[in-house]
Parts: sequence; C-alpha cells; structure tokens
Amino acid sequence: MKNIRNIAIIAHVDHGKTTLVDKILHTGKLFRDNQESGELILDNNDLERERGITILAKNVSVRYKGTKINIIDTPGHADFGGEVERVLNMADGVVLLVDAFEGAMPQTRFVTQKALAQGKRVVLVINKVDKPNCRPDEVHDQVFDLFFNLDATETQLDFKTVYGSSKQGWMGPDWKNPTEDITYLLDTIIEFFPEAPRQEGTLQMQITSLDFSSFVGRIAVGRVHRGSIKENMPISLVKRDGSIIKSRIKELFIFEGLGKAKTTDEIQSGEIVAVTGIEGFEIGDTIADFENPEGLTPIAIDEPTMNMLFCINNSPFFGKEGKFVTSRHLRDRLFKELEKNLALRVEETNSADSYLVFGRGILHLSVLIETMRREGYELQVGQPQVIIKEIDGVKCEPIEYLTVDVPEESAGKVIEYVSQRKGDMLLMEPKGDLQHLEFEIPSRGIIGLRNNILTATAGEAIMAHRFKAFEPWKGPIPSRNNGVLISGEMGTAIAYSIDKLQDRGKFFVEPGEPIYTGQVIGENNRQDDIVVNITKEKKLSNMRASGTDDKMRIAPKINFSLEEAMEYIQIDEYVEVTPGSIRMRKVILDETERKRQEKKMVSQ
Repeated sequence: MKNIRNIAIIAHVDHGKTTLVDKILHTGKLFRDNQESGELILDNNDLERERGITILAKNVSVRYKGTKINIIDTPGHADFGGEVERVLNMADGVVLLVDAFEGAMPQTRFVTQKALAQGKRVVLVINKVDKPNCRPDEVHDQVFDLFFNLDATETQLDFKTVYGSSKQGWMGPDWKNPTEDITYLLDTIIEFFPEAPRQEGTLQMQITSLDFSSFVGRIAVGRVHRGSIKENMPISLVKRDGSIIKSRIKELFIFEGLGKAKTTDEIQSGEIVAVTGIEGFEIGDTIADFENPEGLTPIAIDEPTMNMLFCINNSPFFGKEGKFVTSRHLRDRLFKELEKNLALRVEETNSADSYLVFGRGILHLSVLIETMRREGYELQVGQPQVIIKEIDGVKCEPIEYLTVDVPEESAGKVIEYVSQRKGDMLLMEPKGDLQHLEFEIPSRGIIGLRNNILTATAGEAIMAHRFKAFEPWKGPIPSRNNGVLISGEMGTAIAYSIDKLQDRGKFFVEPGEPIYTGQVIGENNRQDDIVVNITKEKKLSNMRASGTDDKMRIAPKINFSLEEAMEYIQIDEYVEVTPGSIRMRKVILDETERKRQEKKMVSQ
C-alpha cells in the first residue's frame, strides 16, 4: 500500500490556485526538461484560458518522496460552488490559498466554510508576497478570525501557514526570506495531513464527479471509502432514493500525473479512481458490495437560482454562421450537458423550439452559452429570471451576500445603486485604501448591477456575491432607465445616418454592419424605445458647394460581452448568439405587431 495524500486546493477567484498546481507539477518532474508545457496547464479549454478562471474541478497526481499526492484544483466562483462541495468529499485535507494583499475574500469564506463543516484540516498558503503593498501578517490574523467565526474546532484552528509566491515559484516558512523552490509546501503537506485512511470491509465508493468520453460514455470518479475495488467486479449501485441497480465494473483507472492510467490491480480504500461500464448513475450515488450493499449519505447539490429561455435562432440572419441551427440540435446539446453539469436543469416548454434552462447564476449560464456558440450552435436567449418559491405560503426569492471593494470617493454611489435594487447594507469598513462594503441583495438586483457599478467607479470596483438563502419577496425593482433605438429597416448601417442620429443616443453597431428590422442597435437618451432608420444614404445632386459638407465624427460603437448583453436586455428582448456575433433584438420584430401586443397587454 502506497502512501497517499488527497488534497483539495481552494481559494477565491484569481488568488493563484491553478498557477500553484503548475509549480507542483513541475516539482514532481512530470515533464521532460526540454518539454514545452506552457502556463496554466490545467485550464485546458479555451474558455478557461481566455477568462482566466477555472470552471471544472480537475484531478492530477504527483509523486514526491515516495508519497503519491492526489491534487484536486477547484473553481473559485460561487456559480460553480456545486463543484467545490463535491470534490471536498474526496480530499483528506485542504490547502487554502489567500492573496497577501486582498486577504480573505467572500469566496474564500464560502469554500472554507464548506471545508471546515466537513471537519477537514487546513494548510494556509499566503500567496503573492512579492506584491509591493502586501500585508501577510495582517492577512494571517484575518484568516484566524475567519476560522474562529466559522466555528472551527481546536484542531482546525491549529493550522500550518506557508508563505510564498506561486508565480516566482517559491514557498517557505517566512515571507521575508524567499527560498529556492516549493518543496517546503510539499513537505508540509506530507507531514501535516493524515494519510488517506484505509478502512477494511465491503466496498463503498461515492461518485463525486463525472467525466465523459465519447468512446466509453460516462465515467464515474470518486474516492474508495472502504474495502477494495478491481476491474470486472460485480457491484451494486445504490441510488439517492435507496433503490439498487446491479452492475459490473468494466475498466478501472487511477490518476497518474496529468492523465488516467488503466490498472488491473486491486485498489484499496483511500485512492481516487475512475470507473467505466456503469449505466444510469448520478453524482452522490454509492458503488457498493454486490451481496450486501450499504449506501453512503448522498451529497446535497446546490439548487439552481436562475432560469433563462433558450430558443432556436429565428432572426432574418439565421443559419449564416452556425452549423447547428435546428430545435433538434439544441435539444440534444442541452440534454447532453445535463450528463456532466450538475447544477443545471432543463425543462421543456409548450413550444417545441424553446427550453427553460435553470442554473446557478449568470456566469454559470453564460459559460454554457459561450461553449455552445464555439461549437457552432446558433441560439437565442431571453432575459434571466430568478426562481420564485413558495415556502409556507409566502412568496420567496433567492437572496445573496454582495461584497464590493471601492475607492472611498465612489462608495456613496455604490450604496445608492444597491439600495435602489432593494439591497440592505450590513457592513462598511476601510480596507487599505479601499472601502469594503457588504450587502444583502435579491438575486434579481444583481442582474445588470455590475455594469452600473463599474461605470460609476471608473472600473475600480471589485464585486463578489454568493448565495445566502430563499427569503420573502422584496417587492419590485426598477429596470434599466433608458429605452433603446430599434432598426426600422433591413440593410447596412450607413455612416451618414448614424452621424445624424447621434444626438438621440449611443450606438451598438458601426458603419458597414448588416442589420435587420427589429434589431436593437443603440441606447436611447430617453426612457422610451424609438424606431430609427440608419440605412439611409445621403442624396447626391450634381451641384456641389465647397465647404458645406462637414466631416463626420462618429463615436465608437459600444461592444457588449455575452454576460453584459444578458444583463442588459428586458423581458421583451432576446440576445441572438451565433459563432461570429452577439446581437440584441426585440422578440417581436415588426413595429406594428409590437404596438398591437402592447395595447393588448395594457387592456388586460
């Protein structure tokens, strides 16, 4: 039996988890000296690399001084909190990474709470001590207070602290004396964390994550909790509801380095394995003994808090850029996503072309939309709606904790914006040269808030939010203040027309861009929507007077990212997403028909 340590690396977003894992992989000599490995090895899909965030939890292992260390890299965003909870079940200890300047952030609190509640011991790594304005000692005290507030036990409060810089590639006991490499951290992990416990008895293994391969189908990943497991072994699958399905393990894999290695050996408890050949399993199910199956307590999965309407693209420009445009394509792709994306739900609507998709937040849903777009799908999505529940006869909605760090001069503006959206302030304190604000706010209020706050603070605000609970409905929240400019004609945007209409508002399109009737092409300066024609060219006569033509000065168009567009639209608008473009449009393209519908709504 080999020495095994199972550790999870947790931290707030952007505090350096994935960079640290890179350095551990290099220390474990997983690459040849001449091999180009690049950076952020684990963030292997394009989306993760572009955004600089980890979306999926990943398993890797390194061997160090005769010990196998299984490392689980976890996402830092609250929208992927479901991922974090699950993977903590596989770990025996937790490496908590904290930025030496920012200290413990909301997300740190969220993931630490989960780890402490499960009784895990913690090694604290204070990262980025090479920053000029860092404050490692204060951060250390702050984390201790956080542990205390989260009801940590005596043993948990006795945590080990390591200082260092993942980027520069060193870790040591003292932040003032840089060391040569990160071996100090690996030694600490081996000393401080207990060996993966070995429990005799019949087989028990909880499925904590999924992998998917187009060759073998769904792969179950989890830690062997008790007993042993080997390929071709008959097993019982204990479902969440207590029902039992008899099955057989086809192949067994263990994690070696960056990949999986097939094994024919009998694997003892404590090791993390991947299993193929089992049908119909879900996260939280237990693989147990064939004769006397005993299930483990199922993992609670975060409930979704938001839904969006996904429908096929039926704009005049459909099918120009994408490969997959039919409702069959959309349906198959959404149901395929359910196999590996846990916190997602899909419901069919009374229309065959549209589906309701439920997720954890805007980021969670936008990552799915962005992935589909890159795969060549064309679709339209409606305004994000929060999920309303009735609890004990009271209408309830999701409430979130919101924290904002802003320069002092902008704090008043932020408080004003949040209060308009029914947010209640809990705390205001100075944090270095910033003001740290904490609020409770309905999830509805967060939709579209980021843009306003970033504009008001000249992009200096740092925002984070996490789900708290379902609480009574807070009442109506004002929507966006300005109306939109809608295209009245189909054609190409002409510079002359845009120039003449600039006093009406700001444009989202530029000269030469193709547009269609009913497309949202700009924001009005006033509150109501107006229809404009920007496809008109200047009438040319054969007489020219010198100097009457002024030069055109057109302001650059406003570019929206996918999340910004999702947050911007109202209930009667869609975001059209195709592989090459993101457009906003009215649900009803024809102006006369729109007015007719509005009258109907008013008369009702």
